[in-house]
Amino acid sequence: MNTLNRISSQALLTIGCALFFCDSMANAGTGEQMTTLADQKSVAVTIYNNDLALVKDSRQVNLVSNDFSLAWRDVSAQIRPETALLRSVSYPGGIAVAEQNFNFDLLTPQSLLNKYIGQTVTIIKINPATGAESREHAVVLAASEGVVLKMADRIETGIPGRIVFENVPNNLRDRPTLVIKGNRSDPATQELELSYLTSGLSWKADYVAELNDADDQMDLSGWVTLTNTSGTHYSRAKLQLVAGDINRVQQELAAPMAMRGKVAFDAAELSMNQESLMEYHLYHLNRPTTLAENQTKQVALLNAVSVPVRKELVLAGNDYYYASSHGDLGQKLKVSVFVQFDNKESVRLGMPLPKGTMRVYKRDKTGNAQFVGEDWIDHTPINETVRLKLGQSFDVTAARKQTDFKQLSTGNNNTAINRFESAYEITLKNAKKEAVTVLVQEPIPGDWKIIEESQLHSKPVSNLAVWKVEVPAEGSLTLNYRVQVRY
Repeated sequence: MNTLNRISSQALLTIGCALFFCDSMANAGTGEQMTTLADQKSVAVTIYNNDLALVKDSRQVNLVSNDFSLAWRDVSAQIRPETALLRSVSYPGGIAVAEQNFNFDLLTPQSLLNKYIGQTVTIIKINPATGAESREHAVVLAASEGVVLKMADRIETGIPGRIVFENVPNNLRDRPTLVIKGNRSDPATQELELSYLTSGLSWKADYVAELNDADDQMDLSGWVTLTNTSGTHYSRAKLQLVAGDINRVQQELAAPMAMRGKVAFDAAELSMNQESLMEYHLYHLNRPTTLAENQTKQVALLNAVSVPVRKELVLAGNDYYYASSHGDLGQKLKVSVFVQFDNKESVRLGMPLPKGTMRVYKRDKTGNAQFVGEDWIDHTPINETVRLKLGQSFDVTAARKQTDFKQLSTGNNNTAINRFESAYEITLKNAKKEAVTVLVQEPIPGDWKIIEESQLHSKPVSNLAVWKVEVPAEGSLTLNYRVQVRY
């Protein structure tokens, strides 16, 4: 079977050179006129977060007939045809659309064979000894898993030579094409704009931050990564990006097609401009850009230097400690590392940040930038705080144990309130050559009260006790506390 498929593939490739001419002749026979990218005056693309884009394609078209059938070539292969809208820019109201058709099949050797099942084709063979060419008619019986042909006196599988087709069916196109039928009442030459929604165009934000030696400032750059798998390209497009969570009706069927292609980097001299749009944010690239078919492109979003940051070491507990006896709760517990910063103009930011991945680097003693962690950020408006979890500390560890537990009372049918008292010991160890501060965060359920503690705690929210513990260089410190809980 592999041999048959190889023969079929080689033979199918030989027919490609004739297909464009056949397609043009077929279109000419239908009275259809065509508009191509050569007619394009401008194109604008607005891309949303969730694999959705709005395309506005303007072309100068000469409608030769009052009742026209216009083949609009090089639309997106993933167009949602029910969203397509054609209007006249130069003569508003000058055209009326009666019908539009988008065929899913693109012209390929395989799709052409599929359309010819049950029809007659011509097989051309060349005698390897003499070079003489012979022709024979055959009916295509099947083309799904290899080709089956009915010759005059036999059945053959595979392709014994080149296949010649009489023409190309009207519903096969070499490029994605929307056929629009309608009529015009104004002059023939008009600027027409076709707008539609499509899948296959997406964007995401990526950020790169570099910390200084003291971990109290960073340089931040943001990139927008654009991916075009829509099946066409957009030359010198006016590009806009919408950040926000837009509600969409769930589609029952989806028709994804193209795959990833090459990557291009496009560093803008200036950051993107942005504006509010209803409950979303709209970002404008300040110059045209080309989105090639099957391409991933990156353009600059923002650049900020010396942004103040705050590093935190956090040991987080669990609420299940407080309702029963546990004893040892863990040795060499990991202490998490966070950095956070404020998205404010006063700290050289103040731009709404689209959701994306932020990767953090820091230079070693030789000056090489080393990766120290990454985290996901959600859409972040101005004056909000961004908090990133980078990983876990190597040199700062903890041990936690429950040193006492007793049940003070048991709820009955009338009150259903249980009261517990428990005590804990947390030992923090620091192998660094400098002192560190660790935030010990204990989520405590129900109605609680700290009755003894070796350091004072804070209560930022109703179910959380926080201790700010200073741990000496190459040393350790023990935190003790006792708590009563009712629930």
